[in-house]
Amino acid sequence: MVNLLDTIRNTLVPIHKEGYVFVIAFFVASLLLGLIAAPLFWIGLVLTLWCAYFFRDPERVIPQDDDIIVSPADGRVSSVQMVVPPAELDLGSEPMLRISVFMNVFDCHVNRSPARGRVSQIVYRPGQFVNAELDKASVDNERNGLVIETKHGKLGVVQIAGLVARRILCFVHQNEPLDAGERFGLIRFGSRLDIYVPEGGQPRVSLGQRTICGETVIAEFNSNKGPTISRRN
Repeated sequence: MVNLLDTIRNTLVPIHKEGYVFVIAFFVASLLLGLIAAPLFWIGLVLTLWCAYFFRDPERVIPQDDDIIVSPADGRVSSVQMVVPPAELDLGSEPMLRISVFMNVFDCHVNRSPARGRVSQIVYRPGQFVNAELDKASVDNERNGLVIETKHGKLGVVQIAGLVARRILCFVHQNEPLDAGERFGLIRFGSRLDIYVPEGGQPRVSLGQRTICGETVIAEFNSNKGPTISRRN
């Protein structure tokens, strides 16, 4: 019974405002298709419900600790490796720990800040739309990169468009402060986020692991500490 209630609570959540127009468009299209053939209405209605589910924006319990980095997306860890960050982020030419989280079309696509800090740079780059799971997507695909000045140095987080994604949204501006877990963007429909961790951060996730946006700790500094408090957002 408890598991059922948790499932309902995690499904029936608010829709992000960016999704309203799509949900309405899907529903109107369903009505028009229903005038042609009744089965088409029910197919359209299922797609409308999926669209509403895609744009869900659930509340999360955010750990409040400047020594940890949380996942900026729901999804699956597709890469944990040392990589030279994109040149446009100005993070230097030395390899940094990069953790990639791939989002499929059933994951929540609201993106949250992985750490507390100040947005020092935002750089958009046009590009291709190859499968976001491929490593070359970090270089070839359309992307939007943020550099966040944190307690431990500059952290890079890059929104990468995927095979069916055609729009990257960023809600923040340069020099704006961000709390850990604060919403900063959204990608439509299926994509990936790359997180470039400052020196000293140790990974706390493994390949294939599922992450919860704003909650799952993906990297950590100064691990010899006590418990961390959290807040809902």
